[in-house]
Amino acid sequence: MTGRPAGRRPEFRHGLVVGKFYPPHAGHHALIEAAAARCAAVTVVVAPSRRESIPLAPRVDWLREAHAHTPWVRVVGRYDDHPVDYADPAAWDAHCAVFREAVGPDPVDAVFSSEAYGPELARRFDAVPVAVDPDRRTVPVSGTAVRADPVAHWRRLSPPVRAWFVRRVVVVGAESTGTTTMARALAAHYRSTWVPEYGRELTARKLAELRADRPAATVFDVTWDRADFREVVRAQQAAEDAAARAGGPLLFCDTDARATAVWEERYLGSSSAQVRAAARRPDLYLLTDHAGVPFDDDGLRDGEHLRAWMTGRFREELAASGVPVVELAGPHPRRLARAVEACDALLAAGWSLADPLLPPA
Repeated sequence: MTGRPAGRRPEFRHGLVVGKFYPPHAGHHALIEAAAARCAAVTVVVAPSRRESIPLAPRVDWLREAHAHTPWVRVVGRYDDHPVDYADPAAWDAHCAVFREAVGPDPVDAVFSSEAYGPELARRFDAVPVAVDPDRRTVPVSGTAVRADPVAHWRRLSPPVRAWFVRRVVVVGAESTGTTTMARALAAHYRSTWVPEYGRELTARKLAELRADRPAATVFDVTWDRADFREVVRAQQAAEDAAARAGGPLLFCDTDARATAVWEERYLGSSSAQVRAAARRPDLYLLTDHAGVPFDDDGLRDGEHLRAWMTGRFREELAASGVPVVELAGPHPRRLARAVEACDALLAAGWSLADPLLPPA
């Protein structure tokens, strides 16, 4: 384990923090930081049961990222499916066996906890119990509260945890049907973020490169190959993942890999297995209808004659995706109201996380 920087001599040689971190939140980070401030080394044991809805591996990764600035903090994970019963010595023995195996041979001399079981856990490690904010006054949050209402505690979640909880709404549609306008309007309504269409950026770049040699070139001279569509998918998903860490509980995406497959079919006659395999499962699709929407020829569009076909292909693809689809038609205010209604329902549905193992009532 990497040692802490030179400075004040720590009170303890090796501190221990144990928890489910379901999910990690600001209170957990404060607990770990308190241990890091007083120990030469800290082991954080993430010990959920397999019944829980968030796997072990991402929890470990999230904590490692959040505490990368204190390299003397080591985060390890072990599943612990033993019954929880604080009055049963046998249950304690089973849990502590998991914790000891995770910690390894290095003795522990301090156990940091915000829970009532902290003193008994410390006794079993022959260590000093250190209580940190047991009344949740400094950081008023708990895993139970976050699971019940992640939106209410959004600011107490670190970026990667937010990205796991975020609901992704993808807006798709034929050219000049208002997908960008809708994604931007929804992001403004919910004070969240939206992800622009990378394919449009790539089109503009390709056209600029053509015009460097042929000033009279138009978008109709731009050509596409399979590698271009793979690039679109990679760049679009990277931008989406970055935005998911930074915004609110709803993320609005102007297209995705499933839509890109339709565009690939439109330009190359078929879609590739690589692009189709990259398709993810968002939480909601919004399909913008072309009917009644004037075609805005902005110099980067070339498919006015194909808008009806594109709308039909999107409708077919989205129907087969297994993801809820809401079609948006009519003038923009009506479309926006319908989209907001669908997004509000998505938030109202909540996250439905499984309960952790609990002690007997």
